[in-house]
Amino acid sequence: MIDFSRVTVHYAETPEPMLRDVNLHIPEGELCLVAGRTGAGKSTLLRAINGLVPHFTGGTLHGTVTVQGRDTRSHPPRDLADVVGIVGQDPLAAFVTDTVEEELAYGMEQLALPAPVMRKRVEETLDLLGIAELRDRPLRTLSGGQQQRVAIGAVLTSHPQVLVLDEPTSALDPTAAEDVLAAVTRLVHDLGVTVVVAEHRLERVVQFADRLLYLPGDGTVIDGEPAAVLADVDLAPPLVELGRAAGWTPLPLSVRDARRRASDLRQRLADAPAPPATPPPAGLPVLAARNIVVRYPGTVAVAGVDLDLHPGRIVALMGRNGSGKSSLLWAVQGSGPRHSGTVTVVGPDGATDPKTLPAGRARRRVGLVPQTPGDLLYLETVDAECAQADRESDASVGTCRALLDQLTPALPGDQHPRDLSEGQRLALALAVQLTAAPQVVLLDEPTRGLDYRAKRQFTAIVRRLATDGRAVVVATHDVELVAILADRVVVMAQGEIVADGTTAEVMLASPAFAPQVAKVLAPQPWLTVEQVTAALAEVGTRG
Repeated sequence: MIDFSRVTVHYAETPEPMLRDVNLHIPEGELCLVAGRTGAGKSTLLRAINGLVPHFTGGTLHGTVTVQGRDTRSHPPRDLADVVGIVGQDPLAAFVTDTVEEELAYGMEQLALPAPVMRKRVEETLDLLGIAELRDRPLRTLSGGQQQRVAIGAVLTSHPQVLVLDEPTSALDPTAAEDVLAAVTRLVHDLGVTVVVAEHRLERVVQFADRLLYLPGDGTVIDGEPAAVLADVDLAPPLVELGRAAGWTPLPLSVRDARRRASDLRQRLADAPAPPATPPPAGLPVLAARNIVVRYPGTVAVAGVDLDLHPGRIVALMGRNGSGKSSLLWAVQGSGPRHSGTVTVVGPDGATDPKTLPAGRARRRVGLVPQTPGDLLYLETVDAECAQADRESDASVGTCRALLDQLTPALPGDQHPRDLSEGQRLALALAVQLTAAPQVVLLDEPTRGLDYRAKRQFTAIVRRLATDGRAVVVATHDVELVAILADRVVVMAQGEIVADGTTAEVMLASPAFAPQVAKVLAPQPWLTVEQVTAALAEVGTRG
């Protein structure tokens, strides 16, 4: 179905090829997972499948890429539209209509499908992805996760034989991600669709994959069975890391497989001391929000929420897509709508509502990185963005660049921010905001597009902010990140807070938000591989 023959892709602005002498054959009806560090070339590989590389992105492609016998050198993307459907990292950037139903129909209109066929496929797709209630909604009013599902649906309506997905679950809550992946799996097994998907959250996808393509970052591609490839690479989901710690061979790829083999491990951990409980916060909150209400036409996004944030504490804000997380963050920060309620932030000159302060002063009180990090970037190079951040924040020269290097090392300083991958752009926006070192840091889906290594570095930065006495809120669907990072978890639903407690209290009590380690070792109270490794070391020392 898809063949790469000695493919090398080189961009003029990069000294080394992004892909180097790649040979691949992906047969019909396979689900192929593409993994690798941020900036390793995953998006380039995906875009080469339908000719976006090099016809749209530029650069030079040597070798041949053929899809169902069509050579992408002589068949640009428009000639492959009936065969290959592709969904990029930023769904909003790909939308061309105003409403959900119009977007689902647009691709079929370009293929000149009959109106009855279009109507039927729109209805099927609305039901398949669980977005029927959104059919008349303007696309720009949707949450990030809702936009992601609509983007996938807009491709599915054309019934492509090859479906290419770039980070398809990055903005989805765990339940919505399972729904989307279940739909994709049905396409593979029931219809024989070939699916190529790039995803950093391997724990969500790897159990469904027939093969894994791993890009180590030197232009090459490692091709093989998922368990075999993951045994030798440094990017691995928690289940694989748990299997390594327990000495399991072969490594498990699903919770079911791991739980079947975990009885001995649970027995070894039974005598280990439980992870220490999170102590209650001391002192007064640095930010107090009371009765926050945010309304949009036809909906109440935030319905009278109270929220206290304490210095040195990291709070995870969770909940399904559209539950009000982003609206609450923007209302607290002061830039977004707030129809009633109060916010006070304690600073050197007393308690103040950031909504009443000039932008520069408000940013030092409360900083926010939005779901679309490119909204914060407006200069022409990475170095210019970093230098401007240092100046605006009165930080020493190089502060922003040092933060960026911790998240994404060796990012070229002369590169345009719009030419960065989604993960690289996110890292740059995050570094820009953290340069101001605000008292309260609000991060909306901050790890979208970041690989495991970058997330570990991000975790270290956030912990350092908390150690310095800042309050941090991370709105995220990444349960594995929450398990290792957060002191407290707040869960929202329909604009209200429905759960609020320590990370262990909330995550161990919720099947939807439990990390993989908790699912494998339940009913024991372990959340992370780090906790298990420390407990095993303790048991071994006592033994």
